[in-house]
Amino acid sequence: MPQKKRRSSDSSTARRGVLVAELTAESRRYMASYALFSQAVADHLGLHPTDLQCLNLLNLETGPVTIGRVAELTGLTTGSATRLVDRLERAGYLTRRRDTQDRRRVLVEAVPERMAEFGAVWEKLSGRWAEMFDAYDDDELALIIAHMRRTVEVSAAQVERLRGGELD
Repeated sequence: MPQKKRRSSDSSTARRGVLVAELTAESRRYMASYALFSQAVADHLGLHPTDLQCLNLLNLETGPVTIGRVAELTGLTTGSATRLVDRLERAGYLTRRRDTQDRRRVLVEAVPERMAEFGAVWEKLSGRWAEMFDAYDDDELALIIAHMRRTVEVSAAQVERLRGGELD
């Protein structure tokens, strides 16, 4: 009997190996696909892909943020985040203002009209994703959400490793 159990375990281990290899390949395709999609949207809007993602992340914030927060959200240095905000301000997407609570702080906030234009592009593109998600039941959607949250966490940690030179 133990031999049969072992075969089952070997079979399960082999299947898992195949699934992990397939997941690895599909993950690479997914990430490349998303990067290329992001580039196409950025090109459509006349933005750099990093600027596009910054707008996306700022749109998820509840209010104005500091340049330090922009740096946190994007993983950029504060100097690079300042240049990013400069570009988005020139493009009319962001404005800067002094914090009324602490005049030394500068807050960055989105220009509602420009963000509405930004949102309109996403709205025109979102129908296909809504159709795709309709094919999943609630448990599957919960699993996808959990996977995406973990992916964001792992990605942030990997960015830190790369920027910290840990791979050298």
